[in-house]
Amino acid sequence: MKFIPYGKQYIDNEDVKVVSKVLKSDLITSGHQVNKFEEKIKKFLNAKFSFTCNSGTSALFLALQSIGLKKNDIVIMPSINFIASYNVAKLFNSKIFLADVDKYSGQMSPENIIDICKKFKIKKIKAVITMYNGGYPDNAEKFKSLKKKYKCYIVEDSCHALGATYKYNKKDIKIGSCFHSDISTFSLHPLKTITTGEGGIVTTNSKKIGEKIKKLRSLGIEKNKMYHWKYDVENIGFNFRLNDFQCALGISQLSKISKFISFRKKIFKNYQNLLRNLKDINLPKHRNNYQSSHHLFIITLKKQSHTIKDNLIKHMLKNKIFLQYHYIPVYKFKVFNGKFINKNSEIYYKSALSLPIYYGLTYEKQKYIVKKMKRFFEKK
Repeated sequence: MKFIPYGKQYIDNEDVKVVSKVLKSDLITSGHQVNKFEEKIKKFLNAKFSFTCNSGTSALFLALQSIGLKKNDIVIMPSINFIASYNVAKLFNSKIFLADVDKYSGQMSPENIIDICKKFKIKKIKAVITMYNGGYPDNAEKFKSLKKKYKCYIVEDSCHALGATYKYNKKDIKIGSCFHSDISTFSLHPLKTITTGEGGIVTTNSKKIGEKIKKLRSLGIEKNKMYHWKYDVENIGFNFRLNDFQCALGISQLSKISKFISFRKKIFKNYQNLLRNLKDINLPKHRNNYQSSHHLFIITLKKQSHTIKDNLIKHMLKNKIFLQYHYIPVYKFKVFNGKFINKNSEIYYKSALSLPIYYGLTYEKQKYIVKKMKRFFEKK
């Protein structure tokens, strides 16, 4: 048995062909393919504006810069989170508060935000950064209720959730349409639903925010409409641009996204069936009010223990299977530099593990993964 990663990209001959074609053309930096990809993303997500950039982290940076985040502004995000959200908000010298999450899903709710506002007597928030852990858009429609109460922007970290939808008034709403948010951000990293090698996307329905993002992702440059060789810079920006051969790959990958998600959904169902009798773990629950992108398959151990969790990872590695943490609470890192503990986040951290899930993972490999997991708990 070859080594089984927890995730990987899928690149076919058509992907190679379109990238090769652009590489042989006269223009490989930002050009027609970028514009074409942005148009296709905009239509796919039902958003008014979409912009590509060079990573999901850059997408978050552009989102926060576009709303004018500044020193001492308050930002609230879940403590179960990738470090990128914290790092970006910290660069603006904002005050960051980490909300607790559901102990089984690792998801933050509006109630978690209200709790932390009461605890620290917060009256006004600049931005709430939501995160759909594993691609499951829990509470997506509920965060908008915070806007009036706290006069805040809702910024969705949707890096796990490209292709996910949720129900609202009997309609399917796509994550990234910004129907209940101000801005949504995505990652195009190789382990995500689709990839451009590295890359990111920002979507919004605000013309004002969109115009800012368009300039900020290209060094803040605003070109003269009559004389395109002349330009001005009003606000400092950076080179966050994506190039044409990456976007050619993105277009090709996007054309296969339904196939990718359907395959991941099949893996999800297989795991549910294969693991249903393993009493040592809790399986992820799929709710009827949304359709997941199935980015991750996250189990939780019924007995919360770092020792059991780490020993399980070691056992699986010996059998050439890689499991992953999603995630270490942000307040655990030295960079946080503060004393902070969230009860449910601690439980989740001790118990949550991601199993391999990616396009091309065979049923035979899934059975092998489950067999080795069961062997561990039999010996324990």
